[in-house]
Amino acid sequence: MSEGASGSQWYDNEAGPLVRPYAMTGGRTQPGPTGVHFDLIALVTLDTGAPGSDDESLLGPEHRHLIDLCRVETQSVAELAAGTDLPVGVVRVLLGDLLERGLVTVNRPVPPAQLPDERILHEVIEGLRAL
Repeated sequence: MSEGASGSQWYDNEAGPLVRPYAMTGGRTQPGPTGVHFDLIALVTLDTGAPGSDDESLLGPEHRHLIDLCRVETQSVAELAAGTDLPVGVVRVLLGDLLERGLVTVNRPVPPAQLPDERILHEVIEGLRAL
């Protein structure tokens, strides 16, 4: 294994970071003891007013990377996985940690059954055009 640009034996220029996903999550596969499930399109927002949000030193580098991505703008779980180049399962576990610490909030998408009927939306559009 060759040493990477960072001079660390834990980095390979061709393979990237050599930390396995189970090491990032501590072997966990479920997000937190609450068992929350993060849909791919669930929107994650950084809660800047959360207690302890200033002390990020207790978090791992992957947690801090997620926080940095959410600091820029609200993002979906899928976008966070792409932005961190981590598997979605790992991102879900890490987000569960952040949610339990109160550092992020998650807005789940509206189920299709609760969305308004398309016919009603067309009638509203036609009514607005008539004004």
